[in-house]
Amino acid sequence: MLIPFNKPYLPLSSIRYMIQAALSGTIAGDGKYTALCHRFFEEQFGFRKVLLTTSCTDALEMAAILTDIRPGDEVILPSFTFMSTANAFLLRGARLVFCDTLADVPNIDPDGIEALITPRTRVLVVVHYSGLACEMDRIMAIASKHNLLVVEDAAHAMEAYYKDEPLGSIGHLGAFSFHETKNIIAGEGGMLAINHEPFLERAEIIWEKGTDRAAFHRGEVEAYTWLDIGSSFLPSDGMAAFLYAQIKRFRKIQRQRKWIWWEYHERLAFLEEQGCLCRPVIPRDATVNGNMFYITLSDRLQRDTLLDHLNLNGIQAVFHYFPLHASPYFKEKHDGRELPNTRRFSDTLLRLPFYYSMGKREIAYIVEKIREFFTSTPAASPVEPEPPAFRPRFPEPVAQPRRSL
Repeated sequence: MLIPFNKPYLPLSSIRYMIQAALSGTIAGDGKYTALCHRFFEEQFGFRKVLLTTSCTDALEMAAILTDIRPGDEVILPSFTFMSTANAFLLRGARLVFCDTLADVPNIDPDGIEALITPRTRVLVVVHYSGLACEMDRIMAIASKHNLLVVEDAAHAMEAYYKDEPLGSIGHLGAFSFHETKNIIAGEGGMLAINHEPFLERAEIIWEKGTDRAAFHRGEVEAYTWLDIGSSFLPSDGMAAFLYAQIKRFRKIQRQRKWIWWEYHERLAFLEEQGCLCRPVIPRDATVNGNMFYITLSDRLQRDTLLDHLNLNGIQAVFHYFPLHASPYFKEKHDGRELPNTRRFSDTLLRLPFYYSMGKREIAYIVEKIREFFTSTPAASPVEPEPPAFRPRFPEPVAQPRRSL
């Protein structure tokens, strides 16, 4: 059996909507399907305003412009993330200050943030890894105390929640991805959620190359002109039409992906009980959105050996991420602090195949091959599911109220 890491869900209606977009005579950006997608996300999740982008990278770059990052400003972010999270702010001249993750969840550790704040700090960037929520009450309280802006990298977090609030709606800005590995896809594609009143008007101008062209198309101005910096962040309406086909099946897609997540979770329970691996820890006040499923192993050797074993059996698994602070590009710029939890997740985390059309047969085969690895490989030593050093998850909420956006 051959099981790819990802297999995009491509309903036939995608082609129909894209043809309709082309026949409309307006396949460039900000057309009919762009508006339909915007309306869905604003109504479904209560975002103040959303703007589709050509990628999550573009959404993050818009966030860096909106937060007015300038050379020398400091941005605190996790090292355990995709390089786009860092690049967006680095391109504006920011000094990146990397924070370690929690011990049991690969999300930024709020306990480590405050010690990194200086008079130059402007923005906190949080990444909801695999759609599991960061501790947003504590993070927003820290941001409020120090007058900082919060950007949520919600690339993994479509329809994920923290205390009934959609991820991407809690910080001042939220960036989403519609890459082909995400819950709903457009091949590439992304979206910026704007939750902060002062950013609403400027975001659209930056989105349209620094002009008020969108307002002109709505008949609000007689001609459009250059008002601010910006770029061509908006996608074609053809891409929006492709995404709209996914939106029309959103509930169906989400039901299936959540089922896959819980099927993995239940079938791998016995291996965790035996100390062979660890399944994802679901933080209190967080939800599962079916973005991905990962396991962690005892060390890098065991992870890499299992990866080879799965690949030899036709199962395409992958690992995530190489720490940004130790990357060839950034290691000489890093301040030298050790980030042990980041390093441990980088060395031990393994992502399993995950896509809409997976069924019980594929999941059972993957779990069987993982079991086979632990029963036939002498080097596959057990892991401690929860080391005693782990602190309790989610302490009492901070008394300071969340900053008003």
